[in-house]
Amino acid sequence: MIDKKKLYSTAAKKETAVLVAVSTQKQNAEKTKEYLDELAFLATTLGVETVQTFTQNLERTDIRTYTGKGKLEEILIYVTANPVDMIIYDDDLTPSQVRNLEAVFKDIKVIDRSLLILAIFAMRAQTAQAKLQVELAQYQYMYPRLTRLWTHLSRQSGAGVGMRGPGETELETDRRIVKDRIAFLKEKLEKVDKQSVTRRKERDRLVRVAIVGYTNVGKSTLMRNLSKADVFAENKLFATVDSTVRKVNMENIPFLLTDTVGFIRKLPTTLIESFKSTLDEVREADILMHVVDISHASFEEHLDVVNKTLEEIGAANKPSILVFNKIDLYKPGYNEEDTDETTTTELSTKELIEQLKRSYIAEKADHVVFISAQEKENIDELKRMLFSLVKEKHFSIYPNWLDLGYTPVQTEE
Repeated sequence: MIDKKKLYSTAAKKETAVLVAVSTQKQNAEKTKEYLDELAFLATTLGVETVQTFTQNLERTDIRTYTGKGKLEEILIYVTANPVDMIIYDDDLTPSQVRNLEAVFKDIKVIDRSLLILAIFAMRAQTAQAKLQVELAQYQYMYPRLTRLWTHLSRQSGAGVGMRGPGETELETDRRIVKDRIAFLKEKLEKVDKQSVTRRKERDRLVRVAIVGYTNVGKSTLMRNLSKADVFAENKLFATVDSTVRKVNMENIPFLLTDTVGFIRKLPTTLIESFKSTLDEVREADILMHVVDISHASFEEHLDVVNKTLEEIGAANKPSILVFNKIDLYKPGYNEEDTDETTTTELSTKELIEQLKRSYIAEKADHVVFISAQEKENIDELKRMLFSLVKEKHFSIYPNWLDLGYTPVQTEE
């Protein structure tokens, strides 16, 4: 398993990092800057301070060292002159790239985006299931990269057909250990998954609503508002790793509300595979609330990332509400070139919402609402919209609910 202590320290001194990214034909300079900002936020979430960033324009990343030779030398000069604990690359590195970079940077840790995200998940995991899921993802990440660990020993291999040196033997042993551990974790997770399926079947007669969205868009804060439960919320990426399920009543109709792990660009595939049971909460939900941080400059790309992930897990065609959150931080004109920011910044919340309802943003889904979960702005409209969908689904399950003594009551303010 990846040693978390090597990735972040609980000591008073913060670890420092240099971030590196490449702009290519598929990713322009503007996107690269956005991704680097996000990478810096990921590092901050892990308690690592970014001290410098390096970018380079290439047709494609260098197969040997990710960046070109000139940029590599520039980075080396910087980290030689300045104390730096790690170098974080914004894309996944191949085993050979890591080996080559470690040879260049010697004692400085070389980390890619996936390893950084895995470390955050390991730090955030609370339940036994989440810890198993993260450990499995770590071993799956580690397995194809084992080669570099024993390269120096393999050079000692004797010559001749059929001769195997200590390096190769050690590597094979290491691979077998990791393979066995992966098989063990998968078997253990299958048992946990079966228990989760049983629990979900027991809840089958209740309408299930899942809150989904990009990481750090305010899902947990919204969950806390709707369920009145003490749900952990923090302004950091992946504040929530475990699914949280709460029973909610609206007008005497009960339903289950689930807060799920946030999605992100370039999410490691090993994590998606390992968190299958967590994503099952989304797959098996009756209704989705897709939360979007409208104040973020890239909110539309975040929306697309989540929609694409929902498609990949087979949950794209469910009844859903598109919830644009953080309107208290939204600056009119920030995303719309034809709006004069100087004349719109003093709009009241009500006027801003009405303006947004007339914009192209409101046409992105059948059910769209604009709120501030933090400031509890326009939550009532969201509740009405949500309850309408919940009630429709509930009565399809219990067509005789009215005959059983259902009495509508006014929703709490």
